[in-house]
Amino acid sequence: MTEEFKLRSTDEFIKLGQLLKAAGLSETGADAKEDILSGNVMVNGEAEYRRGKKLRDGDIVSFSGKTIKIIK
Repeated sequence: MTEEFKLRSTDEFIKLGQLLKAAGLSETGADAKEDILSGNVMVNGEAEYRRGKKLRDGDIVSFSGKTIKIIK
């Protein structure tokens, strides 16, 4: 099941580390960093290692059995 994460109306993107925290997939920024560096976070079907990766409308993030679609 895919959940949706709505960007604030004033935002064009959210960074990957921020999304993991905001969506409750990582408890802290340090946890998010470790999760990303482990290679277990997928963005649009590919492993992503950059915590600052900008996620925009339509991007899909998968981690820890959950899938989140970014919507504007």
